[in-house]
Amino acid sequence: MDHREAGRLWDGNAAAWTLLSRQGWDVYRDAVNTPAFLEMLPDIAGKLGLDVGCGEGHNTRLFRERGARMYAVDVAPTFVRLAAEMEAHEKDAIRYAAASALELPFAARQFDFVTAVMSLMDLPGHAQAFQEIHRVLRAGGFLQFSISHPCFTPPYRRLLRNARGEAYAVEVGRYFDRVDGKIDRWLFSAAPTAAKAGMKPFEVPVFHRTLSEWLNTVLAAGFVLEQVAEPKAGEATARRVPLVQDTRVVAYFLHIRCRKPVCQSG
Repeated sequence: MDHREAGRLWDGNAAAWTLLSRQGWDVYRDAVNTPAFLEMLPDIAGKLGLDVGCGEGHNTRLFRERGARMYAVDVAPTFVRLAAEMEAHEKDAIRYAAASALELPFAARQFDFVTAVMSLMDLPGHAQAFQEIHRVLRAGGFLQFSISHPCFTPPYRRLLRNARGEAYAVEVGRYFDRVDGKIDRWLFSAAPTAAKAGMKPFEVPVFHRTLSEWLNTVLAAGFVLEQVAEPKAGEATARRVPLVQDTRVVAYFLHIRCRKPVCQSG
């Protein structure tokens, strides 16, 4: 599967994904993943940023709220249209474009920082994506991205629960199997049946790589690692949102910040 076919799949997901997430059913994002990403994010006030794989723009809007001037791209035109519709009356509108991470439509050294929230693991050609991001970053700029944790979301995984229904372990296997475009079909588990009525499951392309391949690809693109995080729900969050209690068993998400060295100008 190439990035254009992955884009067609995501375009087919976009309308239902946007509807359900804006109703509040993407609870792992809202309760765990995005708060941790924002906590790790450096000060971006006044900086020019690019959000790669922006979806319907939820996180991009949060970055703008922190004072950044934002551009954003997504491979799915429907996501871009739905995101742009939110900007009709905004003074500092986010500039959206339909584009692949493998073919960023921007000049070299244009941005102070780049974000990619749970997007880079959903497309092929990771190495080219990192090279493109490196190209559009100014020297000294940073990339912060999040992905599904490859150690705990390999091709085989099974969540184990005790007699009380509480998650206590994750059984994993086939970690070293390379996966290129397997289709996972699902809808947000938190959404009630009525909210999902008439919707076909998302078709999410999966591209599994080992942790070492992810890290080596980042380094090969010319970045220097700066910070790594494996977020989990705090006790209070797990009590408030019981569905995310399983994030306290193993790390579902991996957050990485890396920087283009000042000495690099390419």
